[in-house]
Amino acid sequence: MSTESETDVLVLGGSGVDTIVHVPELPLPFADSHLVPAIETRAGQTGDFLAVAVHALGLRTHHLDLLGDDHEGDLVRALHRDRGIPLTEAPLPGGTRRAVNLVGPDGRRSSLYDGSRGQEADELPPQTVRALARASHHVHVCITAPCAASLPLLRETGASVSTDLHDWDGVNPYHEPFAHAADVVFLSAAALADPEATMRRIAARGRARVVVATAGADGAYQLADGVLSRVPAVPPPAPVVDSNGAGHAFAAGYLFGRLTGEPPHRCGLFGAIAGAYACTVPSTRTDAIGRAELLARAAELET
Repeated sequence: MSTESETDVLVLGGSGVDTIVHVPELPLPFADSHLVPAIETRAGQTGDFLAVAVHALGLRTHHLDLLGDDHEGDLVRALHRDRGIPLTEAPLPGGTRRAVNLVGPDGRRSSLYDGSRGQEADELPPQTVRALARASHHVHVCITAPCAASLPLLRETGASVSTDLHDWDGVNPYHEPFAHAADVVFLSAAALADPEATMRRIAARGRARVVVATAGADGAYQLADGVLSRVPAVPPPAPVVDSNGAGHAFAAGYLFGRLTGEPPHRCGLFGAIAGAYACTVPSTRTDAIGRAELLARAAELET
């Protein structure tokens, strides 16, 4: 990593609050009411998870996003303050983003996002984006609407860029600007009929040198400099309780490997280890594997 950069990873966007509801099964059968365990609200959406995860791996991390002047925004601010992660914020008039996550007994989840918080005019402050990106070695861009306008600015700064397309179907045009502007692209294979074809299309049409499609218990597909390989799944170190955050953890582990000079196969291993660990963390917590544990687990698996 460049010693001249003040920040290793700048995270753009993706702040918010989730309300966690544990349900008896997914999909949830229709009924007038369901008796469920304690319903809890905690800070942590895609950008927060990524920031926490790369910070836990010892990378200097900074998070930039829009937040509301509300209780939910205070929860996000407290998360960053308590973890020692610098947070730069601009006002979000519609209020801090929030969602409800339904979590089944097997750890699968279904997220219900409140789409009323954002407006078309919402945008990260361009000068702030430029200043923070120029002081960063790498920028991870969440696919929230306010981040889209920042994509052209990032090329001016010299920082490498990554993004996570989540469960993109390979067709929805909303995701394409993010996919084509990033040097490293993560996505889930869950909605892809042909993961390899989508991955190669991303690489052909955009800047990506690396495309990684995670496939849950089946590991991941990795396309690095035109070569497709498989990343084997890693056994979780404890019982699986929730898959929420596993994709963000995989991306953080992979980026840790890439930013510390590891070859693609080892980056994939780091991602798989971090993702497996995340599946053992209850959905009511925002937690991630640390550097020492990640490296020790990698050493075990490589012997």
